[in-house]
Amino acid sequence: MPLEEAMNTQRAIRRLKTDPVDDALVLRLIELALKAPTGSNAQNWEFVVVKDPQVKAKLARLNRGAWSLYGGIGRRIAKGDERMTKIINAVQWQADHFEEIPVIVVACIKSIVPPWPPIAASSTYGSIYPSVQNLLLAARAAGLGAALITLPLWSLFLARRALGLPWRITPCAVIPLGWPKGRYGPTTRRPVGEVVSLDRYGNRAFLRGGQSS
Repeated sequence: MPLEEAMNTQRAIRRLKTDPVDDALVLRLIELALKAPTGSNAQNWEFVVVKDPQVKAKLARLNRGAWSLYGGIGRRIAKGDERMTKIINAVQWQADHFEEIPVIVVACIKSIVPPWPPIAASSTYGSIYPSVQNLLLAARAAGLGAALITLPLWSLFLARRALGLPWRITPCAVIPLGWPKGRYGPTTRRPVGEVVSLDRYGNRAFLRGGQSS
């Protein structure tokens, strides 16, 4: 699949079939994830592929614990908003069926994320999230459903314990993988001119007609 087509049709796919995903395919996706750049070319990443039902159950409990709070808030905020309600229903489905997802990939970084200064945390995460996006695009090209989630990591202590991670390795993102129940398709996004400023914030020079503030 051409890269541009994968990018144009990528979306979060949360409803997944229980059909198995071949290990060789999962490893190929991670191999492509490893092609991403890292700070100082440190390549300080680790990926945990979770297939064991007991480990998935631990992550599922963490996910549902966080979602029980955020989901309730989200439904109140989204009341009357059909588009947001549809997204919340998909997240709820994922929470309810988490143990049935065939493969869970946890992207980790071999580092402690420093709490201060803020730029230090941003720099640390900058060495893992490009690889996560590579993995998501590779999954799209392979026809697999995937989504980046973080709710199972609300407690790094409990997530590390569930995954057997040492304290010096930080889990950063969870990517459920499986064959989609739904389908990929073109996504709806705001026009680029509405989100790009030239030289200073609010100078929408690329909007048709050129508006500035």
